[in-house]
Amino acid sequence: MKIFAPRVPVPGHGGLASGGLPDVSPPTSSAVRSLRPKRFSRRRTLRRNLRNSVADCTAYSLMVGMGETYFPAFALALGLGQIVSGLVASVPLLIGAVLQLISPYAVRWLGSNRRWCVLCVLLQGLSFLPLVGAALVGELPAWALFGFVALYWAGGLGATPAWQTWMETVVPYHVRAPFFAMRTRFGQGGVLVGFLAGGFSLQYGKQHGIVLKMFAAIFAVAFVCRMISARFLSRQTESAQLNGPQLHVGFGELLGRIRAGSSERLLTYFLAVQMAVQISGPYFSPFMLGQMKISYLHFVALLAVSFLAKIVALPACGRLATLFGARRLLWLGGIGIMPVSGSWLYASEFWQLVMIQFLGGVVWAAYELAMLLMFFESVRKEERTSILTMFNLGNSVALALGSILGGCLLKILGESREAYLFLFAVSSFARAGALLVLRFFPGAELTLREEENELVDPLEGTLDLARPQVDEPEEIAGPVRRLASVVSSGRDRT
Repeated sequence: MKIFAPRVPVPGHGGLASGGLPDVSPPTSSAVRSLRPKRFSRRRTLRRNLRNSVADCTAYSLMVGMGETYFPAFALALGLGQIVSGLVASVPLLIGAVLQLISPYAVRWLGSNRRWCVLCVLLQGLSFLPLVGAALVGELPAWALFGFVALYWAGGLGATPAWQTWMETVVPYHVRAPFFAMRTRFGQGGVLVGFLAGGFSLQYGKQHGIVLKMFAAIFAVAFVCRMISARFLSRQTESAQLNGPQLHVGFGELLGRIRAGSSERLLTYFLAVQMAVQISGPYFSPFMLGQMKISYLHFVALLAVSFLAKIVALPACGRLATLFGARRLLWLGGIGIMPVSGSWLYASEFWQLVMIQFLGGVVWAAYELAMLLMFFESVRKEERTSILTMFNLGNSVALALGSILGGCLLKILGESREAYLFLFAVSSFARAGALLVLRFFPGAELTLREEENELVDPLEGTLDLARPQVDEPEEIAGPVRRLASVVSSGRDRT
């Protein structure tokens, strides 16, 4: 990855003086000697930070694809039953969301977003070690499995708000859209590679009667990947000057802002979409395997098509966000995901399923990238850790409510093909209804905030009118979207 850092006009080195006349001071002046090392140092720091961020994302995504994805399957392999296998995808997530509420207080106590992120990442990685031990022993009580998976989610969710706040000081505004498009391409590729590696390993273990040993192996690799991720995360710099004090926003104050029409209203749209998606998302796998009767090979191929579609689409999404803004990209993605779920009503052949998966991957790439970028723009930096901590809890509740609503509808209507198709149609209409929230989302405040960001250099906090650019590689890369959402974790995007 080649990063072109900003070039700032240097007095006495080809620039113009403030009065508009050529500056004739000699190039070897003390001003040049003092500014040139500082400029090059900032460029090196920027390149190093962005490279470490991409490496962190890739290692993390390998962990997700190889570890998190297979929690439900691990419950089945331990003989804990289908009910526990289903609950392990939702109950520990809710517990983890409650535990991560300490994040704002921990950040203030540590005085650093970076330190808290690294600690949470280490906790998330260490949560795999008891699972490795249980796989080797061959048994683990359900309550213990829930506890260890809850620690996994507490670490992951706890790091997210602080990471969002921290990254605004690391990634310059003008490279944010193309950089995160590239970074998340690497992540998407990592999740796909991890998922396939874990799947082939478990298939080998099944054929040779060593399934639990294979679970121990893939969880151990997931642990190593997360430790590598923590290492790259710790190597990124943090600007104490720009971070400043973290302000606490209470739940009542946040609700008041949302009712008053502030920029935080955008969070309610994300929650509405999450709930609408979960009406049908958890039931994608049983519909494909149980109703459509497709083979496991075709099922894995469908998942891979969705990932590859995101990898292909993300560079274009990054350019669209750069040219037209993240808000317009969010509209494009929000409208695009509406018919995806309902499209299963008209699919009967495998090639039709492939087309729907590919188009779905494209629009979800736009939505997910825009969602990430809008978090930076809609929530103030000094309040982001506090607000996004509450959002994580709300997001987990929305996920659970949507899944429960979909399950109730399926139970009432009977587990027939028509009942599944009705569920997918309801999800599409619910996504369309969520757009009403986005329709009334205020944009003037964001426009002003974007204009302010254009004049701030995130590394130094000083005026910088030059725009750094990212030279994106041609190799495969992609977004950090958990594959567990696709495989029986209750968070599929269909």
